Amino acid sequence: MFLGTHSPRLDDKGRLFLPAKFRDELAEGLVITKGQERCLFVFPMTEFTRLAEQLRGAPVTHKAARAYSRVFFASASDEVPDKQGRITIPPHLREYAGLSKDCVVIGASTRVEIWDQAAWETYLAESEDAFADIEEEVLPGVF
Repeated sequence: MFLGTHSPRLDDKGRLFLPAKFRDELAEGLVITKGQERCLFVFPMTEFTRLAEQLRGAPVTHKAARAYSRVFFASASDEVPDKQGRITIPPHLREYAGLSKDCVVIGASTRVEIWDQAAWETYLAESEDAFADIEEEVLPGVF
């Protein structure tokens, strides 16, 4: 499970140091793809494979499923971290997420998300007020 918030910097070659606590789970390979709200999703290969199987099970006659699959797979890039724990983020994904030097990497349970620092701060500021309100809809009876 991926947890926490980290602030690595993107170097001039588009490489990013993965947080040390995430490296073991991602060492064998990972997939980076477009996420919602203009962030990037990073999945361990096993989790990406599980999601791919679920998407393959969606009917091709369902327009939204086709559209989601196209974007999800067409933008995906498989990577293996180097010995220093860096991954290279392809230019098209850096552009999509608006990544600059300062990034935020968050643990989001079964995936990691990469955000531009300014975009993350804006998202967090806009979302924090609604956080308490949505608990009843997302996790009824849990809290």
